[in-house]
Amino acid sequence: MNILNSILTTPITATGLLICLGCALLLGVLSALVFSYKSRNSASLSITLALLPMAMAMVVMMVNGNLGVAIAVAGGFTLVRFRSIAGTGREICAVFINMTLGVITGMGYIGIAAIFFVLVAAANIVLVSIGFGGRKKEKLLRITIPEDYDYAGLFDDIFKKNNITAGIHKIKTTNMGSLIDVTYRITLEGETVSKEMIDEIRQRNGNLGVMVSTFAEEREQL
Repeated sequence: MNILNSILTTPITATGLLICLGCALLLGVLSALVFSYKSRNSASLSITLALLPMAMAMVVMMVNGNLGVAIAVAGGFTLVRFRSIAGTGREICAVFINMTLGVITGMGYIGIAAIFFVLVAAANIVLVSIGFGGRKKEKLLRITIPEDYDYAGLFDDIFKKNNITAGIHKIKTTNMGSLIDVTYRITLEGETVSKEMIDEIRQRNGNLGVMVSTFAEEREQL
């Protein structure tokens, strides 16, 4: 038997149904694990990725060859309102890939679904591991200064001395306008900001707050 052929027959048998749904669930769980690699996926997203292929497979099997049911299901999907915030491009891609896995398994092409999953999983792991398209050693540096300080170029010499590329990311007034929080987006040559640099900044900003944090990527609206 060719593994690239569909295992489903007409009419669908109980055995074929269970095999397709079981494979869809297995691929969904594996996909959720793959897309959580070096990523902070929520439990909600992981469960969604795990169950989505099985749900899609069931829909495909039920509408197979029935145009009226297919139109009714499509209309039902248009009524679904997603109330969660938009995800990152990677999360949306993961959902789309799992829907594709569901469609393939729902048509009975278990072998093709397995091959597709292996290729996608391998590509995801390799691209994430090499940091493809990512920002290396980039952090946010928030410095609090008095309101009468001119923040433009105030710390440029310190950044230059420590081989740090910095650009103002955000400016915000605090403490009833008496203080200003200046957030810089910095690129480091080393692994972290040195204590000596932080001490230099504190001497210049009047020993007010200095905070370094990981750059939080703004979510793409796709």
